[in-house]
Amino acid sequence: MLEDFEREIWSKVPHLEDKSGKVVNATPLKDITADLKECAKSVFGIDLADKNLRVFGKFDSKLLAGSIKSRPAVNILRDAIATGKIKRGQTIFEATSGNFGIALGLIGKRIGLNVVTLVSRKLQEGVFEELRNEDIRIVNLDMDICPAPGMKGDANLMAAKATAWNVRAQLSELGFDPAIFDRSRSEIEAVLAKQDIINLAKLLAKVYDGCFCPEQYDNELNIEVHRTVTGPEIEQQLHEQGHSLADFRIVCTFGTGGTSGGLSRYMMEKHGKKAVHVIFPPADQDVAGIRTKAKASGLKFYEPDQYAGQHEVDFGGQAKRLLKFFVDKGYDMGESSALALYAAMQMANFGGEGRFVVIIADGIQKYRKNLEAMQQQQKQKRLEVPLQEAVSNIGNYDRVVWIHTMYTPRKEGIELIAKTLGIDESKIYVPKASEVEQLLMTQQIPKEMEKSLGGPDSKPLLVCMMGNTSLRVAQVLGQKGIGAESLTGGINTLSQGKGKHISELVRMATE
Repeated sequence: MLEDFEREIWSKVPHLEDKSGKVVNATPLKDITADLKECAKSVFGIDLADKNLRVFGKFDSKLLAGSIKSRPAVNILRDAIATGKIKRGQTIFEATSGNFGIALGLIGKRIGLNVVTLVSRKLQEGVFEELRNEDIRIVNLDMDICPAPGMKGDANLMAAKATAWNVRAQLSELGFDPAIFDRSRSEIEAVLAKQDIINLAKLLAKVYDGCFCPEQYDNELNIEVHRTVTGPEIEQQLHEQGHSLADFRIVCTFGTGGTSGGLSRYMMEKHGKKAVHVIFPPADQDVAGIRTKAKASGLKFYEPDQYAGQHEVDFGGQAKRLLKFFVDKGYDMGESSALALYAAMQMANFGGEGRFVVIIADGIQKYRKNLEAMQQQQKQKRLEVPLQEAVSNIGNYDRVVWIHTMYTPRKEGIELIAKTLGIDESKIYVPKASEVEQLLMTQQIPKEMEKSLGGPDSKPLLVCMMGNTSLRVAQVLGQKGIGAESLTGGINTLSQGKGKHISELVRMATE
């Protein structure tokens, strides 16, 4: 199996060659200074023409599987094969925001491994498509992937029980024995109560005997591959062009912390300096698997003392404009790369000069539909709205509709929704759970439900347990011409904000 791996995978990815000690199969390092200056001037009105600026893009979008995540995926699996932790035909469980799972799937197809990914409801459809294209089995969760060891605070056991039932059903459809799941249900629910999907992947790999979890969020190889390969690779490429990495700042976004951690260690060991600037989106934005600073802070590889700087950069109003410019120019870069490149542009603008290597972590293909949606934003109907914005614009909604297939709100839940949104309780409608289930199964609106929604010209705000069911319903309604929006995080967000336990607010539907 190791021989097959070396031939099919290892020979095609960047790695240190034993004989020469050089990195082979390096991904492109391109001087993009001129295009960045043009973008700054034409898109943002920023004149960088006279700045002493040099910017290189490190295009890991050209890697096997199309992203920087191939680096740790390849190294973790190679080590697992070499040490006997994994054998042909075994199943891998992993929590992923997309790219790591895509890399696992591609590798698995070539060497005979099965991959099951635990993913968040936040994944864009293009990411789902790529996961499916690699024959990856997907378990979609009604919660985000949060930092290990999970969220602080009281366990949200009712939401955990509902999610556990959902996971059990999906695993059963994939051929996993539900009896094995049931024997560990209490332990699984305890992990889910913390919304700790990272440790859920580890637990499922343990529960189902003979499975393997790469543990990308905790595996030191995630750091080491960037310290021992990516760093020397960039150094080698700059040297070939007459430069030294010692003179550059490295700019990257934060997913698991492997890239920023490994490159930070390399720069400190090789050049004795902090040189990595880590970029985050603001707390209210979701950018293609990239964490906000708050969500990064719970992870093992979040090491702020090692960074030269941390920066929060707006994607929705700013970096997405840069993304469109560079994609139109023919560059293969995704959302997180645009965020990092926009940050470098602003550092150059306010600092007056600079030399930067920007990590282009993946390509545009997965996000192309999202980019097209950005370009047609005026025509496109939004499907999801954060709480603060919903409260500010509550007058734009005809009504608020509770949406769930298993739970219905108690009187206290109705009161909390009304009070939080600043509306009268009479504006909140609760269709039967069976009607919601029928809508999702048939993709047709039950006649009994039409009254609750307010008809074809209405604009309802949908609220569910944690935001997933309401988002799915909003998607179905959107296809029917109804401009519904889903409240991000559902009543779970309201309960946390008001110090309420969710069991006080909802009950099992009985109709």
